[in-house]
Amino acid sequence: MSRTATIIRNTNETQIEPELELDGAGEADIQTGVGFFDHMLELFAKHGAFDLKIRAQGDLHIDAQHTVEDTGICLGLVFREALV
Repeated sequence: MSRTATIIRNTNETQIEPELELDGAGEADIQTGVGFFDHMLELFAKHGAFDLKIRAQGDLHIDAQHTVEDTGICLGLVFREALV
């Protein structure tokens, strides 16, 4: 049984595509445009021992809030999908 999930979330403020492999090796390929957030997500995957790829584009010219918020929503969705 493969415990993986991929979704696409497009809103007026963001476009986010996460891919999750729960039985991975802690590999991360994160590009959100928010450096510290990328770093924290990489550590999340590494110490959680799952593979995570995220491509996110957001209205960073305003601030990072929508990108971070919508990425969090997407993480919840891919974890739920991979676990069902």
